[in-house]
Amino acid sequence: MLINIHCAKCIGIEAVSVVVEVNVLPGIGIHLVGLADAAVKESLLRTITALQTLGYKIPGKKIVINLAPADMHKKGSGYDVPIALGIIAASGQSDMPLLDKYVIMGELGLDGSVREVSGALPVAELAQKEGFEGCIFPREAAKEASEYRNTRIYGVADLKEIVRILENEEDCSSLIVKSRSYENDGVNWRKAGTGDMMDFSEIVGQNGAKRGLEIAAAGGHNILLIGSPGSGKSSLAKAMAGILPPMTLKESLDTKKIYSVAGKGCSADGLNGIRPFRSPHYSSSIAALIGGGSDTIIPGEISLAHNGVLMIDEFCEAPKRFLEALRAPMEDRKVTISRLKSKVVFPSDFMLIAATNPCPCGYYGEGDRCTCSPSRRAAYLSKLSGPIMDRIDIQIWTKPVQTKLLVERKGEESSREVALRVLAARQIQKARFEAETAEGTVFCNAAMNNRQIEKFCPLSEECKKLLEKIIEKMGLSARACTRIIKLARTIADLAASDQIMPEHIAEAASYRILDRQYF
Repeated sequence: MLINIHCAKCIGIEAVSVVVEVNVLPGIGIHLVGLADAAVKESLLRTITALQTLGYKIPGKKIVINLAPADMHKKGSGYDVPIALGIIAASGQSDMPLLDKYVIMGELGLDGSVREVSGALPVAELAQKEGFEGCIFPREAAKEASEYRNTRIYGVADLKEIVRILENEEDCSSLIVKSRSYENDGVNWRKAGTGDMMDFSEIVGQNGAKRGLEIAAAGGHNILLIGSPGSGKSSLAKAMAGILPPMTLKESLDTKKIYSVAGKGCSADGLNGIRPFRSPHYSSSIAALIGGGSDTIIPGEISLAHNGVLMIDEFCEAPKRFLEALRAPMEDRKVTISRLKSKVVFPSDFMLIAATNPCPCGYYGEGDRCTCSPSRRAAYLSKLSGPIMDRIDIQIWTKPVQTKLLVERKGEESSREVALRVLAARQIQKARFEAETAEGTVFCNAAMNNRQIEKFCPLSEECKKLLEKIIEKMGLSARACTRIIKLARTIADLAASDQIMPEHIAEAASYRILDRQYF
């Protein structure tokens, strides 16, 4: 008797359908075909042992198991449960009329328990698109997949529970995992002052840097903080988490799909509305940064920061190859990883916050404290190549806080107050881009393409003349000019201005300090 069980595999963050075909025929042996890797082939022994533990019989005939399509490699342990169900149904030990109505994934333990698998969220999306009644996953994976609210998701602990669902003889509604909705006021969704996160009220002075961070958060712009040790660069970068607006439902689903594929679905539990904040060390490998892997290609740090923040401290200490690897993802907002037999695209629409010292000793610009020669400073800052700096919209020099301010410690503006202004600017942008259905992925000003800049950022004659003077005087590239316009649009949004004014252009240009060749 031929039995078909539906499951899936993930390529990038998209799932593709896989059908497990099981047939019991006269003969001897168990045969697994369909380009399965070692983990899938080993599943046969796990599956047989689990079935025997639960009291099922292994038919003394030839069992043929095919993973279709046969020309696509199958990896991982998520096919254990479909194979076990196929053997039970094909041998006539249970009648499961709902077997072809659900997408089923899971790894089997020797005692018949069902263990977690990665990629549940994209699989649930596939099930919804292809018209299945729902999915059956291990419990934790089911919590991830429950974000797709129009799909019925069952969370199970063992194989017996799956059989109960598919036999459809008793009520199994208690196994359905409900979707988790989150509610917030758009600001107070993450407590400031906890963990590594800083509140703006805890940072004394640095009003110029705080203004730059507010603009960056409002428009999703990249920002570079340059300053001596102890000037507050790292604290300012960590405070960014407290002023970012919560994600929209679509942004949240896109981000959680990446975490699901990476096997970090449980750690993404807190991503309901909260933007990810990733801070890899500058000594990380290129594969850890952009993604990769010899067997299964998994997303790297820049994709895990999708719709959130990628913070890199000690930017100029990083190897040049590390920094140059950021160039294409920062511009394209995606990363393509190619291998001999596969190519995977991961989204990487992140906001970069980089912090660095101005020279090896760290004290350039503070009187005679710097001990570095001009050649050493030039070599140190040479890692900040033109293409990299073109992609960083805001460049801020953080000066040490005056002693008087440190001692007096007057009340500073809190992160919540800043976040309210950021949220108001993002709401303006959300309304602006709602009609851009063809793009579908534009949520902030920094992501605008040239057509959208022309449509949403019209400049008056006065603004055009001012921008022309700035470009000629600073020798800006075309990309830098475009980014000044985007930044000016964000500054105008913070000011609740429908039009970009000359003062917005002037402020946007003032944040490109490295284009003035200070070093």
